[in-house]
Amino acid sequence: MLVKTYGSAVYGVDANIITVETNVAGQGVNFYMVGLPDNAVKESQMRINAALKNIGYKIPGKTITINMAPADLRKEGSAYDLTIAAGILAASEQIKSEGISDYIIIGELSLDGGLQPIKGVLPIAIKAREAGFKGFFLPKQNALEAAIVDDLDVYGIENIQELIQFFDKGVPLDKTVVNTREQFYNQLNDTDLDFSDVKGQENIKRAMEIAAAGGHNLLLIGPPGAGKTMLAKRLPSILPPLSLKEALETTKIHSVSGNLGSNTSLMTMRPFRAPHHTISNVALVGGGQVPQPGEISLAHNGVLFLDELPEFQRTVLEVMRQPLEDRVVNISRARLSVEYPSSFMLVSSMNPCPCGFYNHPEKDCVCAPGVVQKYLNKISGPLLDRIDIHVEVTPVPINELADFRPAEKSEDVRKRVIAAREKQILRFKNDPKVHSNAMMGTKLLKEVCKIDEAGKNMLKKATDRLGLSARAFDRILKVSRTIADLENSEEIAPNHLAEAIQYRSLDRQNWAG
Repeated sequence: MLVKTYGSAVYGVDANIITVETNVAGQGVNFYMVGLPDNAVKESQMRINAALKNIGYKIPGKTITINMAPADLRKEGSAYDLTIAAGILAASEQIKSEGISDYIIIGELSLDGGLQPIKGVLPIAIKAREAGFKGFFLPKQNALEAAIVDDLDVYGIENIQELIQFFDKGVPLDKTVVNTREQFYNQLNDTDLDFSDVKGQENIKRAMEIAAAGGHNLLLIGPPGAGKTMLAKRLPSILPPLSLKEALETTKIHSVSGNLGSNTSLMTMRPFRAPHHTISNVALVGGGQVPQPGEISLAHNGVLFLDELPEFQRTVLEVMRQPLEDRVVNISRARLSVEYPSSFMLVSSMNPCPCGFYNHPEKDCVCAPGVVQKYLNKISGPLLDRIDIHVEVTPVPINELADFRPAEKSEDVRKRVIAAREKQILRFKNDPKVHSNAMMGTKLLKEVCKIDEAGKNMLKKATDRLGLSARAFDRILKVSRTIADLENSEEIAPNHLAEAIQYRSLDRQNWAG
């Protein structure tokens, strides 16, 4: 008897439906599996055999042929165990097969018939709904994640016996239901980090507010202990909350990479990724033999924080150039090519020199002549060009540290940031790929960032004096547009431009001698 069951394979951040055709014939005792399965899929025979025996069923002593279509796509992982087991039971008539093809069935089997959690459930659930499937059987640990998708019956099961009883004996199962909106809005302010924890540093807080309001990249330069890392970690607390669409996108990527964990539903907080400086370029941008999202994709719609920027390998930093511009990363292999979204805010910090005290107001730098410039040369000019705001962080005086008066809370700053972002959403409503000032292309820049004669003269002088590139010129215009949005101004005034120009510390000729 021939029976079709349905599973799914994830490529990139999208899923493909896999049809598992199981044919049980009467001649001989053989087990054939075709359709480009990898070793983990082939090993499913042993897991299924033990699991079925332990719950009172068996693989029949006949010729079993399993075809996983489309046969030209490589099938990887252990998530097909449940799909194949259900197909064998139905094709050998040990259970009723009526209605089994209306469901996506997926999960890894334990030897006692229990189910282990799997990766990439959300893209599979989205694809199942698109393809018109009635429901989705999967491990209970992943059920909340799949239940985000509406118009799909999600059944989280702990043992294959529950699946057998559902089809063979009509025993009903409880559907997993998630109130996405309620869960989403309940967890928006679920963070312990707040801007009010930071004493002083008002100019840096201002720069971070501008960066958050326009989605700009930010570089903090200062001596050790000045509060660079502390400030960077609090940046997500002033960012606007994720929209439901962004939350789905972000959850999808983390689902594929297996970072969500058990019994997790929708991600409601913007991601904050802080990789160590020993990271490889593949780990940063994504890839591997079986392509997986890298840190820049895991930071999608959130913040990528690179602490001690010059300590990263130069090749690692250079691979970020293209994703910073295009906001997607393409990973090509011999057999396939995948595209991961990577629209993130780059926040980085660095010491100004190896000893850390160059430009310090009190302590003297002990670095030899030329060492400071050599240290800065670890970061290439093209990468610095792509960072909109460079700001110097100076140590907080002891009298400010001892001041216990409450500082401005993140919530108050976030209100101003949201107000500025709403103006940008309205401004770019006709362009679905642009959500903030930092994403503007050349055409939009000409339309949106118009300046008067006084502003043009100021920019010309700054360009001549600082030796700015065309990209740095555009970045100054984008930052000034954000400053104008924060001040609720329709026009870009000279004072907005002046503030944007001062956030180019590393472009100054006198920096590093």
